[in-house]
Amino acid sequence: MAQAKSNKVADKVVATEKQSSASDSYTNFKPYEASKNEEYMNPQQLEHFQNILLEWKRELMEKVDETVHHMQDESGNIPDPNDRASQESDFTMELRTRDRERRLIKKIESSIKHLDDDEYGFCDNCGEEIGIRRLEARPTADLCIDCKTLDEIREKHINH
Repeated sequence: MAQAKSNKVADKVVATEKQSSASDSYTNFKPYEASKNEEYMNPQQLEHFQNILLEWKRELMEKVDETVHHMQDESGNIPDPNDRASQESDFTMELRTRDRERRLIKKIESSIKHLDDDEYGFCDNCGEEIGIRRLEARPTADLCIDCKTLDEIREKHINH
């Protein structure tokens, strides 16, 4: 019986890890095919990224709702201390994942605001183009690769 409980906990850990890694980036879209000499951040590109951001946000919000329902369903009075501790550990892990997703939703909302303000796709530091492929890899990117690299180098030096 203890082995079955242990396997159940392990399955939940794996499922939670899959959920959290899936939430780190949104990949369920068709890559944008730019035509030659196409203007950067034209209406078609803006629509492409708006669709990506809105769909990603929708999926994350669904996960939040699922977590709330799951925790309400599972939060009964469990008399066995080991089972209760296991459940609390599961809930803690789920809440940690949802907190990361909550912060990600804020970044998505910020990116959507950048879209609305015609600022999306341009580096917040230098104003250069971030690039279609970089934005598809990280739709919430607000720095071009050069500024992000410099930012990471500075952070590495400060922390060491």
